[in-house]
Amino acid sequence: MRILLSIALFIPTVVVADGGNDEPPPKPAVSCEGAKVYDKKTKSCVNAQESSLKTEEIYLTIRQLAYAGRYEDAQALTQALPDGHMGRLTYMGFTHRKLGNPELANLFYEQAIAENPNNILARSYMGQGFVAAGDMVAAVEQLRAIRAHGGAGTWSEASLQNAIATGTTYNY
Repeated sequence: MRILLSIALFIPTVVVADGGNDEPPPKPAVSCEGAKVYDKKTKSCVNAQESSLKTEEIYLTIRQLAYAGRYEDAQALTQALPDGHMGRLTYMGFTHRKLGNPELANLFYEQAIAENPNNILARSYMGQGFVAAGDMVAAVEQLRAIRAHGGAGTWSEASLQNAIATGTTYNY
């Protein structure tokens, strides 16, 4: 354990920006019940598939719900993202981890990384799950992979690096 702590302490500390891929934490959304999204065009809460929202607006709503701790609702909305959208598998992993299903979360993260090895957000969230489970060696391995895939200086790197150093993980 002393060696693992030493590894974490020798990782340079950077200022951690909050958010997804170098974005600030999401602002609270207009609150809709369940897994519905606010459609500005119709000024009402609707099913995501029935909304006029673009894919990135749905993704932002997923992040907002996750940030608010509404993991089941965020999970339900991931189904509105098109197959192949980086956020679909990444946020399924994230929400399962936050709901206490780390094994299932890792399956989603592994699938997201298999589809796109440059998915540094999935790597960061997976690494944070390893930190929460006390597996610092696996967490450091994901940190190295983030850097190897061009993620040096990103929120994904900084948040995992901070989690390794402090034990604190993020909720978005």
